[in-house]
Amino acid sequence: MARRKILLFLKPFDVHHLRLSESFSGFSNSKTLRHLDNRIQVHRDAISFCQEVLKRKSVEWETLFHTDLSRPIRDVDLVVTVGGDGTLLQASHFMDDSVPVVGVNSDPTQVEEVERFKDEFDATRSAGYLCAATVNNFEQVLDEIINRRARACEISRISIRVNSHLLQTHALNDVLIAHPCPASLSRFSFRLNNGELVNCRSSGLRVSTAAGSTAAMLSAGGFVMPILSKDLQYMVREPIPTPTPTPTPTRIITTGSNSSVVHGWVKSHQTMEITWSTEQGFAYIDGSYIAHPINKGDIIQLSAMAPALNIFLPPHLLSSSNKHANL
Repeated sequence: MARRKILLFLKPFDVHHLRLSESFSGFSNSKTLRHLDNRIQVHRDAISFCQEVLKRKSVEWETLFHTDLSRPIRDVDLVVTVGGDGTLLQASHFMDDSVPVVGVNSDPTQVEEVERFKDEFDATRSAGYLCAATVNNFEQVLDEIINRRARACEISRISIRVNSHLLQTHALNDVLIAHPCPASLSRFSFRLNNGELVNCRSSGLRVSTAAGSTAAMLSAGGFVMPILSKDLQYMVREPIPTPTPTPTPTRIITTGSNSSVVHGWVKSHQTMEITWSTEQGFAYIDGSYIAHPINKGDIIQLSAMAPALNIFLPPHLLSSSNKHANL
């Protein structure tokens, strides 16, 4: 039987250093600098640890930093990301549903550390929400995958079409459609499966997957969804009341006349069609990673019909999903 091929997909040290340096810019406190240096070293040690584990296994493997990836990931049996959710997110943009992925949180948050420094600086490290492993259990998790005792799960991603053109990148967390300047007013309308039209004036529209429902969607007042849900959740950001329009043969709802339409669900079989009525805009895919320009009159279609991401998830996420399967 052919040896399994594994891609070790890494957050680079320089990116790690740059982002942390920006987070602590203006700080001269030696404790914050030591914290910064420690985070970099912990990440470096985690990479070395994972490489040493792979050397002991009967597998073929190679290392790739995410800044060096420019083509789809093919011809491997497993992708192991070492970093955090952001690193896993980057990998997902180059993956279809044929290769599974498992995340290793290289720098987990330490509750005691956060509590100790809460009055001095934010000592939060990486949440690793989607990461099934840390250095503490990486070898065990890897053995279960290699010996086929673990099964990957399919989690939904968002398919994005602009004027019927399918974008190659699928959103794992969310899509934000908004003006390039966050303070500017956006005008757009949307409908679900040729249903009632909703006219909006707001700061944009966010649509999230179940995986993304714990991020910006939750912060904006949305709901956490079971991780295996195939539905999408949407929210109109900061809606501005709109005068009720003159009745027309096609019923039109405005965010001012019916506030219940600003937050809802796009079921797995539905498509949300958005007509952009502002001169400029962007479809921001998974935060600031990818921004696709849109113009006045463009039609954007979002659905959960993208290829799913095959991922080995932390057990607690699956337990939570089973508990809330009827949501």
